[in-house]
Amino acid sequence: LVGVYTNRHGERWELQLKGSGKTPYSRNGDGRAVLRSSVREFLCSEAMHYLGIPTSRAASLVVSDDDVWRDQFYNGNIKKERGAIVLRLAKSWFRIGSLEILAHSGELDLQRRLLDFIIQEHFPSIAMNDSNRYLEFFSTVVSETANLIALWMSVGFAHGVCNTDNFSLLSITIDYGPFGFMDSYDPNFVPNTSDDEKRYKIGNQANVGLFNLSKLLQALKPLLDPRQKQLASQILEGYGEHYYRRFTELFKAKLGLLGENENDNYLIAFLLKVSLLC
Repeated sequence: LVGVYTNRHGERWELQLKGSGKTPYSRNGDGRAVLRSSVREFLCSEAMHYLGIPTSRAASLVVSDDDVWRDQFYNGNIKKERGAIVLRLAKSWFRIGSLEILAHSGELDLQRRLLDFIIQEHFPSIAMNDSNRYLEFFSTVVSETANLIALWMSVGFAHGVCNTDNFSLLSITIDYGPFGFMDSYDPNFVPNTSDDEKRYKIGNQANVGLFNLSKLLQALKPLLDPRQKQLASQILEGYGEHYYRRFTELFKAKLGLLGENENDNYLIAFLLKVSLLC
């Protein structure tokens, strides 16, 4: 994270470098990025923005003189590639994992402070003196995550690595890695060649979203009282309805369907099946 920039419209953006080298979070990697993946992230994040899908943005791409060694297809064939650095922007880079790791390590005071900061900075509709603010926060993240994944599905976008560390608390598309767009409808489409078990296949994205939100709830539970825990569980149970309703709205708009008809969902499912057979 380089810093925070406020533009002439008063919009606050967090600036982040991808590919600049090792950080405390690099694990065993070199922290570098190759030109190939950097160009893809730049183009796709901008494309997603203009498709009307919440996303991080790309401000610049700089080619590096560093040689980066990568096994592109995970087949043991390591090759030297040109390095690059992307300056990318988002309203926030906090993820579900940002809260999950604090809950896991028992740092509840720090987790509470971080959560209050996130709500104050990015969820203006939630009052900081509201005793149910964490519950309201969770409810918003659940509904907006359902909306985001429905939008992904509406354009045939598969993220590739849908773990809790790649799911934004602001429900925007972040961390473009092995993503892909379907050329033709296939619920088993997997853009990540290392995903042998097809955990993140496009047809499973909504279910993975539910899994990640359940991990968020688990992280929040130490901060909730018994009544709030029960209500939060009910909110999570409503995720599927949120997703299905938004998915249906988007596909009805694509088909030009007006009003409500009990056969709409059947027609959508039928046309998707036809496109699969084609």
